[in-house]
Amino acid sequence: MRFELTEEQNLVLSTARDFARREVEPKAASLDREARWPTEIIAQMAELGFMGMAIPTEYGGAGLDHLSYALVMAEISRACASTGVIMSVNNSLFCDPVYKFGTEEQKKRVLTPVASGQKLGAFGLTEPSSGSDARTMKTIAERQPDGGYLLNGAKNWITNGPHADYIIVFAISTPDPVKPRHTAMILERGMPGFTVAAPDHKLGIHAAHSATIFFENVHVPKENVVGADGEGFKVAMSTLDGGRIGIAAQALGIAEAAFEKAVTYSKERQSFGGSISHHQAIQFMLADMATEIEAARLLVLRAASMKDRGVKHTAESSMAKLFASEMATRVTHKALQIHGGYGYSTEYAPERHYRDARITEIYEGTSEIQRIVVASSLLRG
Repeated sequence: MRFELTEEQNLVLSTARDFARREVEPKAASLDREARWPTEIIAQMAELGFMGMAIPTEYGGAGLDHLSYALVMAEISRACASTGVIMSVNNSLFCDPVYKFGTEEQKKRVLTPVASGQKLGAFGLTEPSSGSDARTMKTIAERQPDGGYLLNGAKNWITNGPHADYIIVFAISTPDPVKPRHTAMILERGMPGFTVAAPDHKLGIHAAHSATIFFENVHVPKENVVGADGEGFKVAMSTLDGGRIGIAAQALGIAEAAFEKAVTYSKERQSFGGSISHHQAIQFMLADMATEIEAARLLVLRAASMKDRGVKHTAESSMAKLFASEMATRVTHKALQIHGGYGYSTEYAPERHYRDARITEIYEGTSEIQRIVVASSLLRG
């Protein structure tokens, strides 16, 4: 399979790379250190069309393909992983399911301002006692006489949660000890009973705020149900298929940033009469890092191109996320090692990349879940 970019894709890539290096990267360290939400950068990404890249222009998006989205995600994440995941959630976890499963009214009322970047979206699946096993969620949606739902429960680790205007929430609408049915619905900030806790304190991606969100007798009108009643789990799993491409691209970008700095430092650092880049031990590390980055890139581009073609890509998305995320951890580990003591210092970027990379093995499905998904696909075949 060949991935020769079109003229339009090359232009998008060039635009993203220039923007990331000029506007995002210079602020990345301070954003991380201060855990500051990058308001001005999000506004600039909205102007560039990066907040709803694969959504048609009639609904506020840029009308581009998912391969372009993956390319941009990698570039933004290369400059700042926090900014990358904010963009990823808005694109993959909110805009994509509303476009795919939403009504025409939802697309005009909700999707259009979110895809254009005027508003911000979030995705609420994980709960305090329900992570990888999403079927064990406890958030309940009780059908009301008017066709809407009364929502009670909580969702945690909700990226964009402290700032989101809308959040897709998944809740049990038909309780059953063996096969409960779930429904997806859009909640709007300001609804009575909708409460957002203080932002979480995390190892990395400090500027990408997440939080626990509580729902106490929140009335959700029937107009806010996404997809068919009882089909929420289908909406969630379909959404994660695409979301994992975004996280794989994020991991790729983090690894590229760490690798780039490791190469530069290896040429500058002197030891035993020359630069450490002349030492075979360093050369072997750099060779392994470069090879793994390129392998991850191909997996990411393959999954994105399959989504663009409209073919099933569940296993391929999981492969891309599994390999890219674990690759990012290995590459950032080596980059920190190459920097030696300076790599362990917060004055240098490798420790930030190292911390940021680690989450890509956890959110939107842990590495263990990705292995289950891939194995299931193989065994069905």
